[in-house]
Amino acid sequence: MRNLFLLALTVFLCTRVLAQVDPAPDRGTDHGDGPYPQLILRGLTLINGNCAPPIGPVDIVIEGNKIVSTSTVGYPGVPINERRRPKLKAGGKEIDCSGMYALPGFVDMHGHIGGRAQGADADYVFKLWMGHGITTIREPGSFNGLKWVLDHKRRSAENTIVAPRIVAYTGFGQGRTEPFTTVDEVKDWVRENKANGSDGIKFFGARPDFMQAALETNKEIGLGSACHHAQMDVGRWNVLKSARAGLTTMEHWYGLPEALFNDRTVQDYPVDYNYQNEQDRFGEAGRLWQQAAAPYSDHWNAVMQELLDLDFTIDPTFNIYDANRDVMRARNADWHEEYTLPSLWQFYQPSRISHGSYWHNWGTEQEVNWKRNYQLWMTFVNEYKNRGGRVTAGSDSGFIYQLYGFGYIRELELLREAGFHPLEVIRSATLYGAEALGMEDQIGTIEPGKMADLVIVGENPLADLKVLYGTGATRLTDEGDVTTTKGILYTVKDGIVYDAVKLREEVKEMVRDAKRRD
Repeated sequence: MRNLFLLALTVFLCTRVLAQVDPAPDRGTDHGDGPYPQLILRGLTLINGNCAPPIGPVDIVIEGNKIVSTSTVGYPGVPINERRRPKLKAGGKEIDCSGMYALPGFVDMHGHIGGRAQGADADYVFKLWMGHGITTIREPGSFNGLKWVLDHKRRSAENTIVAPRIVAYTGFGQGRTEPFTTVDEVKDWVRENKANGSDGIKFFGARPDFMQAALETNKEIGLGSACHHAQMDVGRWNVLKSARAGLTTMEHWYGLPEALFNDRTVQDYPVDYNYQNEQDRFGEAGRLWQQAAAPYSDHWNAVMQELLDLDFTIDPTFNIYDANRDVMRARNADWHEEYTLPSLWQFYQPSRISHGSYWHNWGTEQEVNWKRNYQLWMTFVNEYKNRGGRVTAGSDSGFIYQLYGFGYIRELELLREAGFHPLEVIRSATLYGAEALGMEDQIGTIEPGKMADLVIVGENPLADLKVLYGTGATRLTDEGDVTTTKGILYTVKDGIVYDAVKLREEVKEMVRDAKRRD
């Protein structure tokens, strides 16, 4: 059975590799200004990634692609003394950002670069990400092919395309035509994966000796790892076992409730359950947390403490299962009309083939189960954060009615729902993502010496995270007019200033063109 599963998984990965999306076009001169010998962003309120409270007005000085200084230049409501401000050098540029807010560039820890089945090509995906302030993504699997992803990683680093910087993980076993049969084969593949230029491995689970060998070897050679503990092997290898072997981050929630079982060893599968039927798979998953140890019980606490001791990272991706709680809301989100490609919309519709389109007979009972599931899941994640654990923000967009960029902002809202203070949400979206990738010396906060990655928005996101959506937030003025905020105004990556509104307008034009062709 396990060989059949591994072979099927290998075929799936190879199929994804062969079905590459179209590459991103060159950036040219139409997108992004800079980098400049000197760039000064003046008069901002700074919301940093380290949980410091907002402070402003602040002038941020950038030279090339690095932050040089962040200077407080006055007091709220008081005219700024120009003599206190950093001086503009010859050849420099300044932007008046009075009344705006600056945050570190966002890190999406679970960002697949489109898919042929969805019709979502790289340019579409990248511009949605950059239009929502996402300046770094971890590609968990490189299912368009490692060579393809590494080429885009290089082009992004060179800023010859409009794209976040890319951290490329490879799907475990990718490139093989036969399943693993020995531990030595596993170890050899892990070492070859590093030699091929990959930054890490994305696992779905495998037999215990293979997981142990792969994770230990991967840790020895200094690469990162992520795991979606699929049900096909989680009965004998859960999150706790992975963390002990060296896994650095868990994706979603699979494998965690199983580690919390104290009166069973397997979830309560109905006798007619079929994993290949995704209504079965995700419908029953909605009952899983209710089968785990109760919050704050001895076993619940013990599992949490061991994960904390291992400095383990949880990347929950709450948003990708949000539709399970209310599919009507997800199906009618504000952005679908203008931003969702017709091919992607078709992919979302009920299907027995398309992954994540399991609305075969989805109704109130399934949604109530998932609402209860979220309460227990969020309780664990929030308490993990409270006890010092690292929780990051990832989207996994392109499935289950979640759209690139928009799904990431929804993830921030769901971290808030879980109990995170808005400043803790921003930390998860920035510094904690940087730490999980081993890049905290480069990104994650706005401070001298770090890369010039920033998000600039016209309204306070701590008061309302909805102002970060590309569709903005709806407001009623004192005069009775209904207005919409503008969303993120600028995304700065490597010192290059992108007009985020323009990027989103280009995506809308892609969607209009696709609808005209249909």
